[in-house]
Amino acid sequence: MGYKEMYQEWLDNPYFDEETKKELQSIAGDEKEIEERFYMDLEFGTAGLRGIIGAGTNRMNVYTVRKATQGLANYICSVNGQERGVAIAYDSRRMSPEFADVAALCLAGNGIKAYVFESLRPTPELSYAVRKLGCIAGINITASHNPPEYNGYKVYWEDGAQITPPHDAGIMAEVKKVTDYAAVKTMEPDAAKAAGLYQVIGADIDDPYIEELKKLVLHQDCIDQVGAEMKIVYTPLHGTGNIPVRRVLKELGFPNVYVVPEQELPDGEFPTVSYPNPEAAEAFELGLALGKKVDADLILATDPDADRLGVYVKDSKTGEYHSLTGNMSGCLIGDYVIGQRKELNGLPEDGAFIRSIVSTNMADAIAKHYGIQLIEVLTGFKFIGQKILEFEKTGKGTYLFGMEESYGCLTGTYARDKDAIVASMTLCEAAAYYKTKGMTLWDAMLAMYEKYGYYRDDVTSITLKGIEGLAKIQEIMNTLRDNAPSEIGAYKVTAVRDYKNETITDTASGAVKPTGLPSSNVLYYEMTDDAWVCVRPSGTEPKVKFYLGVKGSSLSDAEEKSAALSKAVLAMIEKI
Repeated sequence: MGYKEMYQEWLDNPYFDEETKKELQSIAGDEKEIEERFYMDLEFGTAGLRGIIGAGTNRMNVYTVRKATQGLANYICSVNGQERGVAIAYDSRRMSPEFADVAALCLAGNGIKAYVFESLRPTPELSYAVRKLGCIAGINITASHNPPEYNGYKVYWEDGAQITPPHDAGIMAEVKKVTDYAAVKTMEPDAAKAAGLYQVIGADIDDPYIEELKKLVLHQDCIDQVGAEMKIVYTPLHGTGNIPVRRVLKELGFPNVYVVPEQELPDGEFPTVSYPNPEAAEAFELGLALGKKVDADLILATDPDADRLGVYVKDSKTGEYHSLTGNMSGCLIGDYVIGQRKELNGLPEDGAFIRSIVSTNMADAIAKHYGIQLIEVLTGFKFIGQKILEFEKTGKGTYLFGMEESYGCLTGTYARDKDAIVASMTLCEAAAYYKTKGMTLWDAMLAMYEKYGYYRDDVTSITLKGIEGLAKIQEIMNTLRDNAPSEIGAYKVTAVRDYKNETITDTASGAVKPTGLPSSNVLYYEMTDDAWVCVRPSGTEPKVKFYLGVKGSSLSDAEEKSAALSKAVLAMIEKI
């Protein structure tokens, strides 16, 4: 059936509600819009669903959510997991509570119990809840830091991580098999509750989750000593972090937490920002203004589902606030946690620092300094979660810290996804520790550069929307795969990692060895002078991303080299 026929089917079929039909009637005659909404089913990928909210097969709506949940339910039944139930959380976005309910009632219709949070909760708490409740799976309704017109649907498995092989392929296959929207099962809310298939959860998960975080504190003595002197500005960016971040900081002994009032309350329109992303400078405009007003030591921002943390730290010498990239904050937290664990209790012989392939090489230098293993995984925190599970199953390897450049990290193994709540807590603890040494977090960052090297990492991207954009992204990847560059900017390419073909090719000798990682549409160029470039299509947005890293002799030298390499990468892409 073509997109026009599918559009007409939604208009004619009594299964679809009148509001949906009214929305579709409003685009009658707009050929391009009809095509965009109906030329394909919203793809259920390894990260679940993510798309623009609206009517149509290629949009996020109650019908596409119910269809995806039916596929998930079918897979759960196929592995005999239906008795264990599914935990469901949601964030502050438009339609998030409705989508959570639709998913829960579809599961109930399939005889699978749903544990639904009473109100919005952070992504990492959902990860924790799956394991705490002994569930077979979890669903989180969120589009993370995407613009307000988006929503999403992430699936977690029993280990608390987002789905990885073989479950991702199994679930995707089952979702694909569901072709008739009207055949999807559901249940009335009262009937589901009466049957014990719909249970509301809240404080029974919140309290033990916060306790798990507090167990990870290494220097309560330092918090007790200087916590009351510190001033922390925090913004949840209209999302889920407000209550848990403030709670854990207060309970540990940080009484002076100033929340940005304009961004405190949940709001799916994200009215104060165009893009609720702690990676973006605009997300910090209000926080910085408040920070300067109260003379804050550090300024924190969590994204709407509170799995990513953005940070500005004060330079006591100049009074200026410096932003920390995800690589910088990840390394700062990682170095503190690993260093203090070593000092207090020593490190296990099989200790591991895990990072994604697009994260900074500074992590490698930190691991080398502490004599622990550095493990690279594909982009996506679920692969870090997968490693934690492997350690537990084999008894080989001890997780010490994990991070990815996209502002996500995890201390501890209570959850299997990045956690901005624990990152906020640990960074404040580190700030207290360094304060007792007469240092700020910025001083600590500069000391790390002196110790490990002036690494500078950056990411740039090209947005290519719609059908044509998808084709262009594919063309870029194919061209680079078939014609690998011999040099990029001032650097010679020494090795090409093609993660799709699972090969690493030495450019000088032509020798080929395996990547040792699963197949993924990613290209990585190792270059002279410790520089590198990585290209990959975004898994959640219509973008192709270019990651790069350099090492300089000073901060300014590293910045200049990074800017020049970034310019060279974009010039290379313009020729395609």
